[in-house]
Amino acid sequence: MNPEKLERLLNEVRKGTVSVTGALERLRSLPFEDLGFASLDHHRSIRQGFPEVILCEGKTPAQIRDIAKALLKHHRPFLATRATPQVAALIKRIDRRAVYHEAARIVAIRDPKRRLQGQMLVITAGTSDVPVAEEARITAEVMGSRVETLYDVGVAGIHRLLGRHKRLTEANVIVVVAGMDGVLPSVVGGLVDCPVVAVPTSRGYGASFHGLAALLTMLNSCAAGVGVMNIDNGFGAGCLAHRINMLGKGSS
Repeated sequence: MNPEKLERLLNEVRKGTVSVTGALERLRSLPFEDLGFASLDHHRSIRQGFPEVILCEGKTPAQIRDIAKALLKHHRPFLATRATPQVAALIKRIDRRAVYHEAARIVAIRDPKRRLQGQMLVITAGTSDVPVAEEARITAEVMGSRVETLYDVGVAGIHRLLGRHKRLTEANVIVVVAGMDGVLPSVVGGLVDCPVVAVPTSRGYGASFHGLAALLTMLNSCAAGVGVMNIDNGFGAGCLAHRINMLGKGSS
């Protein structure tokens, strides 16, 4: 049950059209829905402001289908991450409003009534980092953040970043996605007064160790105000940056 449905139920109790006993009976079904192989958390939108998200990796098509059907009975918007084109086609058969964002590997259904708020910026060091950045961008946008992007501005040509300094200073929060040496978040963190969410990617040559080198560089950042996500975790970065962005929504 989303917050709107809960509010409607409470108003019905207040008006007397639903008894307290009847409301309690309906609320008992809220905590989770047992599908046997999954326990869907229908309270999450009430606690955190957004419904449970499907991580498609490791799940069978049948499991994804059943989870999506159950979630879509109760919740909008909707997100399924790390989705293949085949999974996207499956979800589109359930709801025609579903859109597949190929670079981000996300299937999304947006809430058309949700107005984008705040100001969030997603930056990448290179074009190879864009898929992880797009995962962050789509996640934050579907959750309700206004997001701009600035791609391929890494330290190998730092003038590309410095030439857009004004865009950095306008953001409430910045997500910086980088592989290789992972230095860019430290550079950005030293230029702005807003929080910076750093995301290491697994892009890079041998000694990058599939993102470990970038992760360690970001964890050792000398710039204040830089927080670090796990390797390739664009979804987590988008979710965290959205929450930070909403703290400053009054400036939108």
